[in-house]
Amino acid sequence: MYIDNYFRDMEEEDICIYDPNEIYELEVEDLPPQCPYRQMVSIMRFPQGSQQPPSPPPNFTPQQPQAQQFGTTSFAVDQGAIQPCLFRFVYIWPRRGRGFWAWLVFVGRRSVSGFRWNMGSWRYFGMDLRQISSFQCF
Repeated sequence: MYIDNYFRDMEEEDICIYDPNEIYELEVEDLPPQCPYRQMVSIMRFPQGSQQPPSPPPNFTPQQPQAQQFGTTSFAVDQGAIQPCLFRFVYIWPRRGRGFWAWLVFVGRRSVSGFRWNMGSWRYFGMDLRQISSFQCF
């Protein structure tokens, strides 16, 4: 009932939609002011300054690891495998799109979030673990 009342008076383009199968740059300015997700991102934008990356990422692009187990690939990256990458530089190769440097501040059962290096600055992002093809911590 709350959702129906909340969205009843909103225009279609103002509704905040989240698709867990996509990679999102969490740009608060692009979300409508009444979107609860915008408010959550605003609070989490730069949580406790100590979690921000200490510097730009390394200035090289690592080689993507090759699939090992007889050419098969897993459906999703395991939470336990990427957990040691918290608060370290990590290069992520998504299933779709180009790889990128990241600084992870959260690893959950199904997703990761942190800062992504994009055009010379760090941007907060979130990503579903199913969308990560491979990664490498540094």
